[in-house]
Amino acid sequence: MSLEESLRSLSLDYLNLLINGQAFSDVTFSVEGRLVHAHRCILAARSLFFRKFFCGPDPPSGLDPAGPRASSRSGVIPVNSVGYEVFLLMLQFLYSGQVSIVPQKHEARPNCGERGCWHTHCTSAVDLALDTLAAARYFGVEQLALLTQKQLASMVEKASIEDVMKVLLASRKQDMQQLWATCSHLVAKSGLPPEVLAKHLPIDIVAKIEELRLKSSLARRSLVSHHHSHGHHHHHHHHNAALDLEDQKIRRMRRALDSSDVELVKLMVMGEGLNLDEALALPYAVENCSREVVKALLELGAADVNYPSGPAGKTPLHIAAEMVSPDMVAVLLDHHADPNVRTVDGVTPLDILRTLTSDFLFKGAVPGLTHIEPNKLRLCLELVQSAALVMSREEGNANNNNNNNAPSNSAAPIYPPPMNEDHNSSSSSGNNIGNLNLDSRLVYLNLGATAPMSSRLDGADDEREAMNTTMYHHHSHDF
Repeated sequence: MSLEESLRSLSLDYLNLLINGQAFSDVTFSVEGRLVHAHRCILAARSLFFRKFFCGPDPPSGLDPAGPRASSRSGVIPVNSVGYEVFLLMLQFLYSGQVSIVPQKHEARPNCGERGCWHTHCTSAVDLALDTLAAARYFGVEQLALLTQKQLASMVEKASIEDVMKVLLASRKQDMQQLWATCSHLVAKSGLPPEVLAKHLPIDIVAKIEELRLKSSLARRSLVSHHHSHGHHHHHHHHNAALDLEDQKIRRMRRALDSSDVELVKLMVMGEGLNLDEALALPYAVENCSREVVKALLELGAADVNYPSGPAGKTPLHIAAEMVSPDMVAVLLDHHADPNVRTVDGVTPLDILRTLTSDFLFKGAVPGLTHIEPNKLRLCLELVQSAALVMSREEGNANNNNNNNAPSNSAAPIYPPPMNEDHNSSSSSGNNIGNLNLDSRLVYLNLGATAPMSSRLDGADDEREAMNTTMYHHHSHDF
């Protein structure tokens, strides 16, 4: 057995003592009404705080106001300075020498409404790291404090600007110079004006941020002046500097979107002139963020929902179709995404979904989407088909109105309200699809039920009808 394997085995053996609870335990703590069993000798060996608490003549405060002797009569020591989760993380480190401060991915966490969040840099993850840092400093576990400081330095690179400012305040309070430098530069680069910063930070910290910005501005001016003196090379270097600045903006925008901070993106658009289309904000959000973030981004009114991106010229709707994401398809169509728009190769979102459906039915699997859910594919297809159908009818009505010298109703919604039951006898199956509003479709999606949409569309051929029937009925319980 190697030295590394031996140390790992020793670490696991000690950790099992903590996990097994009352086995050989000689001290019990009460944290947030829950009991935690531990071992005095291990805590005293690993923490100066616990050594003084158990063995010193003047035990430190923070656990039980009456001291260890009085608490030992009841056998339970109350802990009021930290929460249960943080206390267990600290004990895990004291017993094993290692701990993961990042929460379990996808678990429901306070201050994180993101469904399926990995908790790598969200507000909940930052809060847990800050609480762990405070506990490590309070109980004198400096190795854990250093580990947590490194974790926070990694988190703030992608965290929202509000969370960065929280870490900035904590780094100042805990006198952590490296973390302070990292966070202060991130806040300085955020572009937030002093009056906004003053709502979150003390005035002396805002002054330091402005001082950093001034130094950075002077450095840039000096660099530009230096480039002027080099004649022909100036334009090249200035162009590179401008590109670097734009890259920084895009990275900050993506960090903001990753943490659902659309408000910061709005500030960047208004205060820094960020072009959301050129920064490919919407395609990035569709691929990497939640439906709520995409919806909020669209509601800013600064992004073109049909903007083509990449060499292929794909729009966000093309991307959502490739992902087979009914949520994304629905929210894009609800904000007037064009179902008929074509890529450079002439492919529409509907073409993508028809190809995926054909591959699924006749090959049994879709390349790159081995775990595709057939009902999601069906719903995406129906959403885009119905939008294309409604749009073609609106165009036809507009042409008829123009022929009759009547003004066209260009403001008609893509999804008109449902018709009264009195008209059901005269409405076609295509009309039924067009009359289902977006919220109704999402209700069917969330309930996993089959929406009352006819699979027979106007102009649909027999092959598509057979394909729909096969797909919808054979996989009705897979979603």
